[in-house]
Amino acid sequence: MAGGWSRDGAVQEQIDSTIEDALERARSELPRGESLKYCEECDEAIPQARREAVPGVRLCINCQSERDKHRSAVSGYNRRGSKDSQLR
Repeated sequence: MAGGWSRDGAVQEQIDSTIEDALERARSELPRGESLKYCEECDEAIPQARREAVPGVRLCINCQSERDKHRSAVSGYNRRGSKDSQLR
């Protein structure tokens, strides 16, 4: 059920497109290719189990954890339109 000026299903389309964008972004960040034996950042050995579990891995666990902490969080804001803009 849509309200106001939007047509039926418009809200669900926005939700679906936001999820599709998030999936595309996550898939694009997956490592590819052959795993490195030594970390790109600190030159520590990357354990064989990690290289097998994450094909294309380039960082050791410690460096990957640090990188993940410093990454900017994705806001989840739907750039196709916000509820505020629809109410005006």
